Amino acid sequence: MVNVSFSEQDNMIDSEQNILTGLIKLQKYIEAENYSGYDPYDALKSPLFHLPFLRSHKLIRFGTQQFVKRFPLNLRPLLLIKKGLNPVTIGLCIQAYTSLAKNKNITPDELNAKANPLINQLTNLIPKGFKGACWGYDFDWESRYAKIPSYQPTIVATGIITNALFEFYKFTGNKAALDLCKSACNFLLNDINRFVDKDESICFSYSPFDNIQVFNASMKGVRLLSQVYSVTKDPELYLIAKKGAQFVINYQQKDGSWKYAALNKGEWIDNYHTGYVLDCLHEFQNNCNDLTFEKIFKADSNIM
Repeated sequence: MVNVSFSEQDNMIDSEQNILTGLIKLQKYIEAENYSGYDPYDALKSPLFHLPFLRSHKLIRFGTQQFVKRFPLNLRPLLLIKKGLNPVTIGLCIQAYTSLAKNKNITPDELNAKANPLINQLTNLIPKGFKGACWGYDFDWESRYAKIPSYQPTIVATGIITNALFEFYKFTGNKAALDLCKSACNFLLNDINRFVDKDESICFSYSPFDNIQVFNASMKGVRLLSQVYSVTKDPELYLIAKKGAQFVINYQQKDGSWKYAALNKGEWIDNYHTGYVLDCLHEFQNNCNDLTFEKIFKADSNIM
């Protein structure tokens, strides 16, 4: 048993109150802005990049993205970049409202009043031409190995949003949220490319427009399949999710970490993306009641 002094208890209460005060201020700001804002990678929303030369010059586009992101001052007004409504922001706000309701900071009625209109917005932002619900960013994105137009889907954006929808569904039983998650599985299984390894483990591509093997991105697909499986008990979802998890497990480093991507397309290691992998693996375990990969969490404690 841990003894806590009155002064320590007071400090804990003050800290909790400060966090809640900060959350309320942030909530008011986001709602006042109608959930719109800038993004670190939104440089290509500048009208300058509608010009023929800049529209197609990969090096300049990629370099400008990085420069605007890293520059200590906000250059977006100078570049005529307007605040945008990012589907990922909507998803994260649904997740945040759900967390507030779980902790009794808002009522269930308040949660539904705030989240349901956002779910409608997400439904309206689903791009056409794909087999299921999916989402991208509200700006063109130039990566090292892919070029993704605004609002065109990625597994990362879709995975973040469906995770929020699933958390909302678990707390409220909201059918529309679950249906979007089910639909997103169709996108994942039919539109996202797959790499199949020799042991039949699989890796999902970052988007329908590439074949890049990014571990944390693929694991967001695994998490989605496992979440929907936990409700539907569809064996195909479980089987594919496990094969996806196995692929990522195969690439764990000796110190427990993961590189950003397979092959030579992402050699760096950081705790941010490794954390995503672990979080999604934990969700797979819980949703599928499968402890096959439990040992990897012990290995990963070496880098904490």
